[in-house]
Amino acid sequence: MPQTSFFDETPARRGSPAAGLCSLCKGSRRLCGKDRCPLMIKFYSQQRTMPMIDTKDLAGCSPPAVFVGRHGYPKVDIGPLLPPEFGDTSELDRPESWVGKSIDDIVDMRFRLVRGKFRIDAADFAKAGRIVDSIQELALTEKPVEVEAKFSQKPSGRLVLDDEVQPFGPSARMETMRKTNGRFERNLEKAFHDTDLRAVEAVVAAYRNGTLISEIQKAFSVGTMGVGGKRRFVPTRWSITAVDDIIGKDMLGTTKHHETIDEFRIYHWEQLDNRWCVLLMPTTWRYELIEAWYPNTTWNPMGREVEIIADHEFYEGRSDYARIGGCYYAARMAVNELLTRERRTAGAVILREAHPGYVMPVGVWNVRENVRAALTQVPHRFEDLGAALTFVDGVMDIKRDTWIANSGVLRDYLIQRRIDEYY
Repeated sequence: MPQTSFFDETPARRGSPAAGLCSLCKGSRRLCGKDRCPLMIKFYSQQRTMPMIDTKDLAGCSPPAVFVGRHGYPKVDIGPLLPPEFGDTSELDRPESWVGKSIDDIVDMRFRLVRGKFRIDAADFAKAGRIVDSIQELALTEKPVEVEAKFSQKPSGRLVLDDEVQPFGPSARMETMRKTNGRFERNLEKAFHDTDLRAVEAVVAAYRNGTLISEIQKAFSVGTMGVGGKRRFVPTRWSITAVDDIIGKDMLGTTKHHETIDEFRIYHWEQLDNRWCVLLMPTTWRYELIEAWYPNTTWNPMGREVEIIADHEFYEGRSDYARIGGCYYAARMAVNELLTRERRTAGAVILREAHPGYVMPVGVWNVRENVRAALTQVPHRFEDLGAALTFVDGVMDIKRDTWIANSGVLRDYLIQRRIDEYY
């Protein structure tokens, strides 16, 4: 897979079913081998929403949620995500509360959100006028607010598979937008008004003071953070990974200097037909994420063998963008949250098996929140790596030899001599 920066046009990952195959199958003949067609899951969810949005004028309570596109950057589409319903819609855009929900639940929630689109220059957004102000205010708002949008045509949309951002529903070019006023989230409001505060410092301060990461990502994406004239709109895809990276690096600046843990641990977790083993080792900081995609999963749709991809870093960190993409930084951030709570450091290797029941990607949040959830479990403790890997053999389909063969961190640990061996 080609390497990219946060601000590249990221290509589709690991392939997708050929359009001709899907058109022949039409979701009923299982030609791709999946038990359930991911396109049809989206289709049925969309069909439940479409009768409610058969109009050019749409009103409802935004969770609140916004989206900033990336195609054509710096000329990008921005707009609200708006469901055709009123009341407490906050759960529709709060991935921190989605662990335990089914893929159907997640897709159904997300397809209730209609995306309004308004074209701006991300680097010179002030000239766009009031609509930019409304989008920024929406991203800063703490609770759902009423929004009314007028579209140039009735919302429609293509089905998108993307593991970087959450699914979203139909869209339409937006002519006007009106919203009621809501209370701003206090930490985000402070960053918005402080035009001398660097964006990195604003992200870290908001996180340390309890703001949800999903809320920080929205505010970061709509140019409400940073020094005066340097503020920019940032595509949602890029802002998600940038915020995970900023927060993770900030914690790592402290955790890597703590004493090491004194045991091997494995945190085991299963969700959405993904199996996780988070291995922590009593070493100085090193980190690796290894993903194993089974045949008939989204990123290995036509394969006959399990496809494995991995990225790692040692104590000095890394300077290039991880091939795995945003998942790497989301999981690294989650590990450092645990190390921060314990005031310890460790080597971390995260093993992920994505099985065929994971029929479609639902976004980077899936990695962040499920690694977080795994690390709240009582860990299995071991005296050495061999015993820990024996546990892995018992709960994962892929066995230790394959994990080791694809791992930079595990191979290094097994090959390199360590000072404690001389005692």
